[in-house]
Amino acid sequence: MDDPIPVFEGPVCPLPLKNNTTIVMGHGSGGLMTHTLIKDVFQKYFNNAFINAGNDFANTPISESLANGKISVSTDAHIISPIFFPGGDIGRLSICGTVNDVSMSGAIPLYITASFILEEGLSISDLEKIVESMQLSAEEAGVKIVAGDTKVVEKGKGDGIFISTTGIGWLPENIDIRGDLAQPGDIILISGTIGDHGIAVLSARGDLGFETDLISDVAPLNHLLQSLLKEIPEIHVLRDPTRGGLATTLNEIAKQSNMGMEIYDELIPINSTVQNACEMLGFDPLYVANEGKVVVILPSKYKNKALEMMRNNQYGKNATAIGEIVSTHPGRVVLKTSFGTTRMLEMMAGEMLPRIC
Repeated sequence: MDDPIPVFEGPVCPLPLKNNTTIVMGHGSGGLMTHTLIKDVFQKYFNNAFINAGNDFANTPISESLANGKISVSTDAHIISPIFFPGGDIGRLSICGTVNDVSMSGAIPLYITASFILEEGLSISDLEKIVESMQLSAEEAGVKIVAGDTKVVEKGKGDGIFISTTGIGWLPENIDIRGDLAQPGDIILISGTIGDHGIAVLSARGDLGFETDLISDVAPLNHLLQSLLKEIPEIHVLRDPTRGGLATTLNEIAKQSNMGMEIYDELIPINSTVQNACEMLGFDPLYVANEGKVVVILPSKYKNKALEMMRNNQYGKNATAIGEIVSTHPGRVVLKTSFGTTRMLEMMAGEMLPRIC
């Protein structure tokens, strides 16, 4: 999606996309087949003035109402198998993941660019479903997909489709949210059940040995977070516990802030299907990936107000407090069990479930 769409006259015309049912190497040539793919798939769904201009860039405006503040930028790559899974697909994952990464700074996500690496043999109908899913997710989040690029690799040298994205947002000057700002006495909140995404994807691979009705939690969290920040700008930390799960995310924050954390196992919301699957497979749900959950760390006086606001949003209806920040055991996360025992939660050393985000 990085070259102007040419005007075709006379006997030379783009090859109709309907003549090809799968991606072939010619779609990455930069020639007529590339331009036809752009026009008939990407521009069909990413239909806005920035994309339709056909430039290698997008000159995006910033509203005067957002004049004071900073630009927030995040980049991400998305590889997942299978590319369609219960509750989503790689397209929705790419948009929601990028929107959420920008949102964790407290910024308002505005624009996204997307780069596609397509494997020869990918069904064009599947590509259309993915691109449409991206557009629908962008509309839900209120962001625009403004620029992109497409490349094709030989069959066997990809995984169907890889998507890399960059998100651009605007951070108001009164918001300062970072992993090193956790303070003793702060309360740790989670917006809902953990591990749903990882187990849903594993189920779609057929690795569970039984069927479930579990769906991925992949979702854009920017509206939930913006409503929260509007009322409670004093929030110290926001973080989405994706790869490595909740335990790894909490360890990252503990080390950044050099603070200790104490969380309580009976307070952590876990879907019974996720719990059962993890017990059967020998997984710890605290380390399973999420794609639509957020950890919120804020002063304890805002706990009830934050929980009430989060629970009024469809993506935070199961929000709960799970622990607190302490000055003891700095840089460590301690899990307190219902049996009165404690154990240290370490950062995950390797990948529990590959190609999941």
